[in-house]
Amino acid sequence: MTKLSRYFSWSLMLGLSLSFLLPQSSALAANEGANSTTPLSGDLIRGVAYPSVYYLGADGLRYVFPNEKTYHTWYNDFSTVKQITDDALGQIQIGGNVTYKPGMRMVKINTDPKTYAVAPGGYLHWIENENLASTIFGSDWANSIDDLPDAFFTNYHIGASLNNASSYQLSAVRSATVDVNHDKNLTAPAIFTITHTGYSPIDLHIPLGQSIRFVNTDTSQHTATADDLSWGSGTLAPNAEFVHTFTTEGTYTFFDSYNSRHTGAVYVTTKN
Repeated sequence: MTKLSRYFSWSLMLGLSLSFLLPQSSALAANEGANSTTPLSGDLIRGVAYPSVYYLGADGLRYVFPNEKTYHTWYNDFSTVKQITDDALGQIQIGGNVTYKPGMRMVKINTDPKTYAVAPGGYLHWIENENLASTIFGSDWANSIDDLPDAFFTNYHIGASLNNASSYQLSAVRSATVDVNHDKNLTAPAIFTITHTGYSPIDLHIPLGQSIRFVNTDTSQHTATADDLSWGSGTLAPNAEFVHTFTTEGTYTFFDSYNSRHTGAVYVTTKN
C-alpha cells in the first residue's frame, strides 16, 4: 500500500457543528468597542450572546464558517472580527457555508478514498496520484490534507480530475481568490423598496446569480410573495429587509400580501 493510499484510508475524527465558534479569549477582544461600526461587505461578524463567526458577503447575506480549519485557510487570527447586536445579526439572512480557500489545503472525506485539490468557486479536483500531489504541494504534501466531514462535502462541486501539474498551478490558484466574495462570485443585490404606494421600481432585469433585496421603507407591514408561493419574505416590519437569489433564468412575479394590488417582477437572464 502506498503512502497516499494509506493516508487516504485514514479517518480523522472531527466534531460537527453548524457554525464555527470564536475562542473565548478572542471573543473578549472582539467585544471591545465593536458595536459602533456598521458592518460592510467582506467583514467578519459575530453577535453578543452567540460567538459564531460569519463572513458578510457583498450580496448582503452572512456565510458560515463550518469549522475552525475552514476559517484558518482564510484568516490567521480573529483580530478583525466585528461584534454587532444579536438583533442586527438575526436580521441578516444566512447565505450558506464558506468553503476552503483555494490552494491552501487538500481535502478528502471519510467515505471516499480520493484526495482533492480545492479550486475557486468551491470546486474539487481529484489528484490522481501521489507523485502529482508531491509536485503541486511539495514533499510534505501528506500534511496538507484535511478530512472534511461528510455533512460539509455537499458545499462543494466536483470538477475534472487532475493528471498533470500544469492544470493546477498553486501560486496562480491562491492569488486568483482574494476573499470569499471573489470565491463565491458575490455581488451587491439589486434593490426594491416598498412604500405605501407599492414597489419601487416595479420591475428589474438582473443577471443570473445576482440577489435582490426588498427594503420596507414604509411605516406599515408588507411582504414580497411569489405569485406561485414558491418563495416569500414573510411579514416585513418597517425598516426590515429580505434578500432572495434566483438559481435559474426566468420571469418571477410577486405581490404584497397586505395589498395584492401592489405587484412587481424580476427578469433573470444569463450573464453575458
